[in-house]
Amino acid sequence: MFVVVSYDIPEDSRRTKVHSILKSYEQWMQFSVFECDLTETQYAKLRSRLAKVIKPESDSIRFYFLCGCCQGKIERIGGEAVRDNSIFFA
Repeated sequence: MFVVVSYDIPEDSRRTKVHSILKSYEQWMQFSVFECDLTETQYAKLRSRLAKVIKPESDSIRFYFLCGCCQGKIERIGGEAVRDNSIFFA
């Protein structure tokens, strides 16, 4: 599943922890936005890890799920090139 994850964490130490967790899963796109291509198991683990770090009364993390058709409609202007995770064997 392709998921766009955004977060708003006011405290630096928690925000850094959330960023580190997300970076271990996929590609950092903008200040508080990640694009993740995850299995259901990876998604469940990610949510669990994030839930242990945040304070729900002040922090916010959003998960936006994009279908395969919608992924092809993503447009980018500038920024870091999208990482190609496919592996080819010759």
